[in-house]
Amino acid sequence: MTAPVPKPSLHHPAIDGAAPAERKAALDQVIAAACGIILGKERELRLALACLIARGHLLIEDLPGVGKTTLAHVLARALGLQFRRVQFTSDLLPADILGASIYDRDNGGFTFHPGPIFAQLVLADEINRATPKTQSALLEAMEEYQVTVEGRTYALPEPFFVLATQNPSHQIGTFALPESQLDRFLMRLELGYPDTQAERALLRGRDRRELIANMTAAMSPTTLIAIQQNLSTVHVSEALLDYIQAILHTSRLSPHYREGLSPRAGLGLVRAAQAWAILAGRGYVMPEDVQAVLPAVVRHRLQPAADFTDHSSDELFKPLAAVPIP
Repeated sequence: MTAPVPKPSLHHPAIDGAAPAERKAALDQVIAAACGIILGKERELRLALACLIARGHLLIEDLPGVGKTTLAHVLARALGLQFRRVQFTSDLLPADILGASIYDRDNGGFTFHPGPIFAQLVLADEINRATPKTQSALLEAMEEYQVTVEGRTYALPEPFFVLATQNPSHQIGTFALPESQLDRFLMRLELGYPDTQAERALLRGRDRRELIANMTAAMSPTTLIAIQQNLSTVHVSEALLDYIQAILHTSRLSPHYREGLSPRAGLGLVRAAQAWAILAGRGYVMPEDVQAVLPAVVRHRLQPAADFTDHSSDELFKPLAAVPIP
């Protein structure tokens, strides 16, 4: 059965054969449009866009009210993506996300009614307020870009991007994300409070919802897909692969962590670094690209050892940051 949301054409001649500088110019327009609404968070926006270019999924964990949901809306508008939002609650069921087959008396059979997962950008808002059973409904979609309901498989649209927000685990009514669910996210970010200048501009400015409603797309989904397809053409040298493997091996040997990084984490690090190079207008990866994306890619995959007392993010990350650059 065909997907409820049709896939766009994958061909875009203006980007397919474009030089890195032309791809960078197109992506810079997206960043500029987003930065006009999400103030003082250009680096976080670039990481979110790199995650999307790498065909990964993004988890944003932070306090309510710092702009997590706004960022999802802004990305969808700036890229012209079909957007659906799912508010995760303790009584949410898998069928509320995936959809269900409902009996149709007119034709005497069951008709599949797709859920909100059938969109190009899906906002899973406050994902850790749902039970693990409901959280696990996203696993197949995030890994295989398809969902299976009652024995039938349905393809998801392209591009497909899950942006999940998560409240800090100490807040009331939250459920910890299983390791298998965390590992499906290529990156995890924290937005944090805006700086003084950005906050003043936010307080003086127009309502963010009004600004988002008036946004025009700076890039089409077809162009984004073409850039995603160009990811594999970004050169990664053997020396860079040595560096990434050294990071993986350090995580597996360090007494700081309960478990080391998996090969999936290594593959994600390569893709994220390639995407960061595209944003920089290069056709090759540099060590600086790996360092730029490394914290966002690996921190949610590392668990401190029982005897590691300082659980701060910076201290936990120090052994990997100290790996020598080739």
